[in-house]
Amino acid sequence: MRFALSPEQIDFAASVRKLLDAGRTPTAVRAWASGDSRPGRALIQQLAGSGVLGLAVDEAHGGVGADPIDLVVAFVEIGRSAAPGPLVETAAAIPVLLQSLSDSAAAERWLPGLAEGTALGTVAFATPGTDPVALDADVADVTLLVDGAQVFLAERGESIRSVDPARKLFGVTATELVANDDRVLEAGALAFDTGALAAAAQLLGAGRALLHAATEYAKQRKQFGKPIGEFQAVKQKLADVLIGLDLAEPLLYRAALTMGEPTRGRDVSAAVLACGDAAHTAARAALQVHGAIGYTAEYDLSLWLTKVTALRAAWGTPDLHRARIARALRDEAVRDRAIRGTA
Repeated sequence: MRFALSPEQIDFAASVRKLLDAGRTPTAVRAWASGDSRPGRALIQQLAGSGVLGLAVDEAHGGVGADPIDLVVAFVEIGRSAAPGPLVETAAAIPVLLQSLSDSAAAERWLPGLAEGTALGTVAFATPGTDPVALDADVADVTLLVDGAQVFLAERGESIRSVDPARKLFGVTATELVANDDRVLEAGALAFDTGALAAAAQLLGAGRALLHAATEYAKQRKQFGKPIGEFQAVKQKLADVLIGLDLAEPLLYRAALTMGEPTRGRDVSAAVLACGDAAHTAARAALQVHGAIGYTAEYDLSLWLTKVTALRAAWGTPDLHRARIARALRDEAVRDRAIRGTA
């Protein structure tokens, strides 16, 4: 099957990229890391004005009601810019979670503000053996906790150190029951997969940005009287990065296309792993090409290096996603054998 973005989606991606490029995103990221969220929220408000925050929100709640492909298109550009804030949670995970519940009261309560950019949301997922953690709970207007078949409003607790200074993590505790019914389990699973899909798109975009930065620097930095980009070893390294990113991209869009299919979990995990590995390879190559300057916090490259490192495990560790893929493939093999046995 041949897949390609529509002209409208290509234009949408270009408009989001232009908005983020004009928004002095590195300045906003550094301000966010220092505790000043005003530049970041102004940038997020502009994203809301372009429809990004309402992509997963139904029209009945003031959103666009777009499909997952459009969400991926937007988050690739968000990752390319390293934009700060709980954007995955606000624009992807929470809308899907609330709209999948039996009672629409919570969606009516919060989704219009999230779609308009006047409010930010974050969400934590409780898992056995670990404490729930939410991103940017200090600036979020609504913090939710998904714990099995229940959804709670939550309040932030102690700060947790993150490798990315612009990603502030907090422990959370439940304060008010929002939903408790048999649809919460599936709603939570779908919200998690949607968040993981958006995070994978961010990783792919960040990898593209790192490749571009490394390529441009390789054209300028000289050794032995010529640009290092003319050396075969550097060319090969950057070519490997490009191949990795290009191979990850189809898995990302396949996952977006199958969000409503039984293979959703497997496909999302495959996208997260592929995009995470490709972005990690891009980060290592960019750091090697830049040399010592790439290690400095003052140099913009560091914003993408730390973002990629944090995002790779933000929506499930690589081991978790490998286990999901293995489990899905095993279950498919069992079903196939059962079908052949009854044929």
